[in-house]
Amino acid sequence: MQTPTSDEARYTADEERALRESVASGIVPNCPRCAVRMTTRPIGGGSFGLGYRRQREWLLCPSCKRSAIFDVKRGTRT
Repeated sequence: MQTPTSDEARYTADEERALRESVASGIVPNCPRCAVRMTTRPIGGGSFGLGYRRQREWLLCPSCKRSAIFDVKRGTRT
């Protein structure tokens, strides 16, 4: 199995947008690169005095090892 190189390792903006939209609609997405069902992991975080609490989601592909993290409420990359 080939390890992704630095220019291939990151999902494109369109791929990340599709992943966020899938999760927002309640679907666990497949990896856009290798079509394997992704694993989701919630990432909690306290406000540390900032007045808000972030709820992030970490999507991991068990096959190609790529991942994406984004803020669930805002729907943005972190």
